[in-house]
Amino acid sequence: MVTQLQYKRPHSETMLVYIVLCSFSLLTVVLNVLVIISISHFRQLHTPTNLLLLSLAVSDFLVGLFVMPFQILLAEPCWFLGDLVCVLWYLLLVITLCSSVVNMVLISVDRYVAICDPLHYPTRITPNRVQICVVLCWIYSVFCSFLFLYDNLKQPGRYNSCYGECVININGVVDVVLFFIIPITAIIILYVRVFVVAVSQARAMRSHIAAVTLQRSVTVTVKKSEMKAARNLGVVVAVFLICYCPYYCVTLSGYNVTIGSSTNIFIIVMVYFNSCLNPIIYTFLYPWFRKSVKLIVTVEILQPNSCMINVL
Repeated sequence: MVTQLQYKRPHSETMLVYIVLCSFSLLTVVLNVLVIISISHFRQLHTPTNLLLLSLAVSDFLVGLFVMPFQILLAEPCWFLGDLVCVLWYLLLVITLCSSVVNMVLISVDRYVAICDPLHYPTRITPNRVQICVVLCWIYSVFCSFLFLYDNLKQPGRYNSCYGECVININGVVDVVLFFIIPITAIIILYVRVFVVAVSQARAMRSHIAAVTLQRSVTVTVKKSEMKAARNLGVVVAVFLICYCPYYCVTLSGYNVTIGSSTNIFIIVMVYFNSCLNPIIYTFLYPWFRKSVKLIVTVEILQPNSCMINVL
């Protein structure tokens, strides 16, 4: 998380930062609103996996609506919104990024059960249980964020050295361990297991495909469907790692990431850009999302019983 700003960059560089962040912010909000409307409106999309994608889309939407615009203000040499707003902005930033990380872990667990224990998946991963997990995810994110920024919330501006600064104090070790090493390790372990099992199942299906019965072929189709879902969500997780790793790798090196250079701006924007990339990935990988967007744009969702339209 960014700690302070005391750097005056050339006007052209500042304008470029404004344009990039404004574009990302607008695109992130619009695309994630489409995801939220799609999954919330159409009954066919009310699956456990899509509920996790909905929670992730809410996190990304908040990043685009609140985090990115305030990041534009941090690009100015002077923060003029006061110490309390400064801390509250960082609080929202930590909540949204933490919820994104936890949602990624939940998505990995969902795919792990679907691939490694498919017979028990319908009974273990139910919509009600996923809803509870999503609520707990957000409660955990809020709790950790308040704990993480407690000193700053208790006395806003206590770490400012002069008027017009927006400075917070965070524990870099806790940040890296709690928000990166533990969840990323869990995600990698789960997906390595998922793809090992997926490869073994694919080989088994190829070797026995000629001898399967009609009933068995239905099972094969289900397994292929789950594997495709695992592959698609694997892309989402991979992009997430690519966007987040530069920031935490730099943090692990002991370097203080501030908005003081073009390199630092790129590292920070990469984290935010992940919120914009997720719905773009859905556009290419999920036919249901393209169909849903078409129905939303053409205002067909306002018709009676539009929630029952077949989008799969």
